[in-house]
Amino acid sequence: MQFKAPAKVNIFLKITGIRGGYHELRSRFVRVESLYDTLTFVKKRRPSPGFKLASSHPLPQVNTLTKAYDLLQKAAPGIETFFEEHKLVLTKRIPQGAGLGGGSSDAATFLLAANELCGLHMSRENLAKIGECIGADVPFFVFGYPSANVEGIGEKIEPFEEEVPELKLFTPPLHCDTGMVYRTFRENFIETVRPENGREWLWKRSEEILKEVKPEDANDLYRAALLIYPRLRQYGEPGYFFSGSGSTFFAPEETSNAFALG
Repeated sequence: MQFKAPAKVNIFLKITGIRGGYHELRSRFVRVESLYDTLTFVKKRRPSPGFKLASSHPLPQVNTLTKAYDLLQKAAPGIETFFEEHKLVLTKRIPQGAGLGGGSSDAATFLLAANELCGLHMSRENLAKIGECIGADVPFFVFGYPSANVEGIGEKIEPFEEEVPELKLFTPPLHCDTGMVYRTFRENFIETVRPENGREWLWKRSEEILKEVKPEDANDLYRAALLIYPRLRQYGEPGYFFSGSGSTFFAPEETSNAFALG
């Protein structure tokens, strides 16, 4: 029983406000189907209590998958019976700390898979509500839209009808800490926050945005990330956009520039 957890990129990301300890945003999320983690549910040799997780890459003890299990177990008591007999094996392909939503996609895919395998019959809306408690990007992956406009702290999701452009991705050997990037933005660029930021792009196709907008203007977090990780500057090739809180850069397939790891 195997399930794919795809990556995403932010075509644009603008900060529109502050809500308590959270940053409100306006963004276009698109799924990257060619890059994905794999969640495999494997029968245990012998039944044993508790949620067992094995990963191809090190994970913190508390991670998006353990959070997803705990929250789902509270919402749907009885799933522990299935997990007494099955363990979860995670094969990571999406780089961590890369602005590609890997951990969020893993959590969303787990919620969808467990809903199916355990016969819970929960709606995507209910699963997305659970996902909000794990991370702001999780609901987007729960709904499975190829492209969507995302606002608020990630809870407002509107599917956007378009042909998602083919993208090439480059992730430098650099892990960006999401929390640090957002804190640095708040400390240094709070004066740039406007409720209308990015509103004019909501109705434009991603392909148009990538042609018309300068990469340095598309993502409000890029300058904050540069303050913490100045090495990022050497990877910012012309025509490449910065995804999320980084560190991945992406561009339409037809972009001719190529990265050189000098």
